[in-house]
Amino acid sequence: MRLVLYYLILLGSSYVISTYGPHQRAQMTGDILLGGLFPIHFGVASKDQDLAARPESSQCVRFNFRGFRWLQAMIFAIDEINNSSTLLPNITLGYRIFDTCNTVSKALEATLSFVAQNKIDSLNLDEFCNCTDHIPATIAVVGAAGSAVSTAVANLLGLFYIPQISYASSSRLLSNKNQYKSFMRTIPTDEYQATAMADIIEFFQWNWVIAVASDDDYGRPGVEKFEKEMEERDICIHLNELISQYFEDHEIQALADRIENSTAKVIVVFASGPDIEPLIKEMVRRNITDRIWLASEAWSSSSLIAKPEYLDVVAGTIGFALKAGHIPGFREFLQQVQPKKDSHNEFVREFWEETFNCYLEDSPRLQESENGSTSFRPLCTGEEDITSVETPYLDYTHLRISYNVYVAVYSIAQALQDILTCTPGQGLFANNSCADIKKMEAWQVLKQLRHLNYTNSMGEKMHFDENADLAANYTLINWHRSAEDGSVVFEEVGYYNMHAKRGGKLFIDNTKILWNGFSSEVPFSNCSEDCEPGTRKGIIDSMPTCCFECTECSDGEYSYHKDASVCTKCPNNSWSNGNHTFCFLKEIEFLSWTEPFGIALAICAVLGVVLTAFVMGVFVRFRNTPIVKATNRELSYVLLFSLICCFSSSLIFIGQPQDWMCRLRQPAFGISFVLCISCILVKTNRVLLVFEAKIPTSLHRKWWGLNLQFLLVFLCTFVQVMICVVWLYNAPPSSYMNHDIDEIIFITCNEGSVMALGFLIGYTCLLAAICFFFAFKSRKLPENFTEAKFITFSMLIFFIVWISFIPAYFSTYGKFVSAVEAIAILASSFGMLACIFFNKDA
Repeated sequence: MRLVLYYLILLGSSYVISTYGPHQRAQMTGDILLGGLFPIHFGVASKDQDLAARPESSQCVRFNFRGFRWLQAMIFAIDEINNSSTLLPNITLGYRIFDTCNTVSKALEATLSFVAQNKIDSLNLDEFCNCTDHIPATIAVVGAAGSAVSTAVANLLGLFYIPQISYASSSRLLSNKNQYKSFMRTIPTDEYQATAMADIIEFFQWNWVIAVASDDDYGRPGVEKFEKEMEERDICIHLNELISQYFEDHEIQALADRIENSTAKVIVVFASGPDIEPLIKEMVRRNITDRIWLASEAWSSSSLIAKPEYLDVVAGTIGFALKAGHIPGFREFLQQVQPKKDSHNEFVREFWEETFNCYLEDSPRLQESENGSTSFRPLCTGEEDITSVETPYLDYTHLRISYNVYVAVYSIAQALQDILTCTPGQGLFANNSCADIKKMEAWQVLKQLRHLNYTNSMGEKMHFDENADLAANYTLINWHRSAEDGSVVFEEVGYYNMHAKRGGKLFIDNTKILWNGFSSEVPFSNCSEDCEPGTRKGIIDSMPTCCFECTECSDGEYSYHKDASVCTKCPNNSWSNGNHTFCFLKEIEFLSWTEPFGIALAICAVLGVVLTAFVMGVFVRFRNTPIVKATNRELSYVLLFSLICCFSSSLIFIGQPQDWMCRLRQPAFGISFVLCISCILVKTNRVLLVFEAKIPTSLHRKWWGLNLQFLLVFLCTFVQVMICVVWLYNAPPSSYMNHDIDEIIFITCNEGSVMALGFLIGYTCLLAAICFFFAFKSRKLPENFTEAKFITFSMLIFFIVWISFIPAYFSTYGKFVSAVEAIAILASSFGMLACIFFNKDA
């Protein structure tokens, strides 16, 4: 492996010694040499190498004016530092800057020269070659631009710990210091940009988007992080596509077909300008103008895309732009460029020819034109006025990447300054020693850069974090069409502060955004229409969660806002309205004194009490008459009193139930009826015994004396009293609100124990059955003694009422339960009153 590495370095070193890296470059000697990698061209000409002859280096095509401006920012910064009396005095910085052509192969070709010249001596390669020519060492490299290019460069530079500071590579993979040991950058990582993209989509309440990413180490990690952020927010990606500037036409057309057929209107793009340009061209050709583009910083202000002829498609784009910086004197420096003055910068000649669409004398491209391989252009002198033409090169209103380059160069210079001014015993190296700037190596500069902490001329604090990234924020820009000349205007519409607290990171001024270049209404990009209040989102089989159907909320549930995921259940005391948009308080119902049914029951009960009291008054008035005496006067008084209690107990079933009412009404009804029936039972049995005994003996009279009769009545009633006492002690009834009915709350009594209620009514019915038995046996008594017959009728009425009561009780609900029982009490009470006493009064 070591021999292989030596061989690669040998090849690189021989190439460097002979050609000193790629032929075209910007170069200036100095005491300390900095390397630079910039995309002066957008790509290389595709050429199929059939290997019939020695392969030739690919030709770079499509001049990148912004890339050239970035290169100029590096040269400007180095010139400033060399002219400074405080920063690196008596030390001259030199540079060697190469064109990456936005491709990995060209970048590695240049990087190999940096590595080879730096490591020939340290690898002891004298046995392989005679390396006596002195080549200044490159102690740091500024670049590259694209993340895919920087990844390849970082793998090579990291082997030799040569510090690399990128100004535009934002891939989050490059934060892995275990793999990319010497990589640093002055641009924020895509770790934050993907989150910011998802926050914007959530802000505008979109849930159906398309994701397009370049097929490289910039696009793939960016869209991967974006997918995770979208999953956390339950937002769906309809299409997830990769793209490259080297795609065939049919691949671009197929991608455009899928986008055109998609119902998603928002397209999120993690790609560079050259990669996305073929797709934009195809969209322009098809005139697809109803899409909204979210641009990553790699193309958010790209001169390739921000063209007037593309605005019908890309107007309204929201892009992430780096925070703009100010470089004093840079504007004048850019305007002073001239081919004759800048002999150290070989890119100036091509820049001049592309800017003025001409050829300089002795230009190699002029010979190609004469041979017919390129289009004809006139000659130019090289002294034309650069300010007279419109070119992206002079767009210095928002210096973003250029400012990052400027910061990168100054960071290296400051690290060198720290080495220069290091105090022995306070250094960063072994035994707190300092590095010697005259014998300094790249790894020592890397160590110093990792501990860099200074304030620049703009008053900004500069330091690299643990991932060797500089803290920064994003500015959100919106692409507008200029009213003056129709060009693209980048309007700042917000910002994203990645270090703010959650909820305060994103700010967007909606009033400044023009969607599709003219509309102020936020576009709709959802798989399904929003569900109206009163409905919820329902799942559609085999479709993503963002695609749903609107389902009406069930009764008793509501949703008061659009696009609700679930319906909220109304509280127990509420019910949903007809549209299920809100809940209203349920109507509270009970057997009220004021409603007609309650009034009717109360009148019947009072009438029963009055009639019974009237009968008692008649009995008292005629107490000494034979007929009253014959009916067992004393028991009749008790019987009439118990009937008054029976009629009165029905009144407790009317009105709003309270705990005391619930605990009183069943015992009052049960004891009253048992007292009544026990009196009837004793009377009936006494009559039966007297008539069956033929001759009333003293024994019979003694056995059925008044005291014994009252004792039997008491014992029968006492059993019912004990049932009630046990009931009230173990499971006392109480009032409760019954919410089972949809729109009504019934206040009823919870009887506590249905079994206890069954015992109470069952015991009453048992006594009634015994009474009926004795009355039935008395049917053969003399005809003038008809009381037994009427008692039989009264018991029949009692059984009919209470047998009917059982199914009626269990089949009704709410206030009707109380009404059914009150009716049963009144009906049976009236039956006994009428059958037992009215025949005597008559």
